[in-house]
Amino acid sequence: MNKSSYLLPVLSTVTALIFLASTASAIPAFARKYKLSCSTCHLAVPKLNDFGEEFAANGFMLPSGNEPKRQYVETGDEDLLLQRYLPLALRFDGFLQLADRDKGSFDLEAPYGIKLLSGGPISSHVSYYLYFYMDERGEVAGLEDAYVHFNNLFNTTFDIIVGQFQVSDPLFKRELRLTYEDYLVYKMKPSFSRAKLTYERGVLVTYGFDFGLDVTAEVLNGNGIGETENRIFDFDNGKTFAFRLSQRVGWIRLGGFMYTGSETFEEGEFRRSNTLALYGPDMTIHTGNFELNVQYLHREDNVETNSAMNTRMDGGFVELIFFPGGERSQWILSALYNQIESPGTMYDYKTATLSVSYMLARNIRLMTEITEDLLHKEPKLTTGFVTAF
Repeated sequence: MNKSSYLLPVLSTVTALIFLASTASAIPAFARKYKLSCSTCHLAVPKLNDFGEEFAANGFMLPSGNEPKRQYVETGDEDLLLQRYLPLALRFDGFLQLADRDKGSFDLEAPYGIKLLSGGPISSHVSYYLYFYMDERGEVAGLEDAYVHFNNLFNTTFDIIVGQFQVSDPLFKRELRLTYEDYLVYKMKPSFSRAKLTYERGVLVTYGFDFGLDVTAEVLNGNGIGETENRIFDFDNGKTFAFRLSQRVGWIRLGGFMYTGSETFEEGEFRRSNTLALYGPDMTIHTGNFELNVQYLHREDNVETNSAMNTRMDGGFVELIFFPGGERSQWILSALYNQIESPGTMYDYKTATLSVSYMLARNIRLMTEITEDLLHKEPKLTTGFVTAF
């Protein structure tokens, strides 16, 4: 497919979206609850700013003492914090894609995803967050994020999260990225393994020090969030564990991550054990109107009694985001480079993405991006919208 042939449909689609859509009067659940603009917490839907990160880390509550009393029911019981209205919001993503492939080269992907979201305080130090994927690429995916957050325990920065979440959330949150193209390294795994850095059931604990050091530890089932087997969520006796240290110094944040554990899997008539380790550094540089995110991970899988299945993989991504007009910029430019390497090239992946977003309203983002598959020389162009209300 001639790359220049992308230009006409891209320009016409983006222009149509801009002229047909109007300013949005609906706002997401937390903005509606506190009567604040979405820009209070978001740089661009769905990416959070620093205040948004702090708000989420504080159990979706404003700083101590600032919660509006009108949002809670007067029950006369000091031990009951009851929200007057259940916070609900919807996220709706839709895209149009052109790609150099045999089938579906011109693909209408709307809706690409529809989520029902809810979250907020249960008590002064306990909150919840969940979303139900009503439509994920044509399927009802059900609950993905779904957890209870115990916040600032013992009047310290010690937090505990219990439920379903992404193992990679303490690193870079996939659900908050600006590109259609994913952070593929968090899905990196050999085909026989269930363990990866996406959704898991587990416990996550964090502690933050005054000098900018954050410590995170996770205990996980290590087999995803699929259905139970005989009402048991964990399919073997092995657990996986994740640890992360992150230090912020001015406009630079440096982190180190390790994920390790064991699992069992079926190979024909044999039941084999796999011991795995995944580790690497990450970095964020946020200065002026630029944000640079870097992630590298190395993975090793060692299969008991069958060394031929042992696997080594290296992967990572580099993401550069530019806000020309600062935090409330209507235009956002981003570039994302993904790479995964493995012996024999079975799991190799290498793409380069350029993306342009335009904030039509605080909760409607139009985007167009082109991704080049650097291994197979297959370009892909995606244009569409992301909105929440």
